[in-house]
Order: sequence, then structure tokens, then C-alpha cells
Amino acid sequence: MNKAQSNNPMHGVTLETVVVKLVEHYGWVELANRININCFKNDPSVKSSLKFLRKTPWAREQVEQLYIFTFSPRSGEKS
Repeated sequence: MNKAQSNNPMHGVTLETVVVKLVEHYGWVELANRININCFKNDPSVKSSLKFLRKTPWAREQVEQLYIFTFSPRSGEKS
């Protein structure tokens, strides 16, 4: 099981960390453009986004995928 988790880029990363880092990187407007969900569009906050994402698996998956795409090192790129 440890080996499986070592390959999981989301292992040990909280949903709050994911949302905060994405907002810092993109801002709410661009985040809403990239992921079309109302919690990023209408009066957005980390707290309201976390509440929605914890109850909505499809939206959480999209947010996690954007986080991985944005912050995971890609093969072939220089660090």
C-alpha cells in the first residue's frame, strides 16, 4: 500500500491546501473559467468552496486534476 501511495500526487495534500494554492496561482476569476462551478463564481471563499467540494465528488475530482496539472513536476521539464 505504501508504494501505491508514493505514486499518488495527492497523498498527504488536504483539500484546503489544494483550493488555497489554486486560488493563489490563478485567482477566483481564472479558476472559475477553468472549472465551471458556482462556488468559484458567486461570492467565492475557501470555506464555501470546501463545503461544496466535499459533497460533490465530480467537482472535487476536477479541482484535484487541475492541481496535479498545475503543480506536479512534468517529465522532461527542468526543475
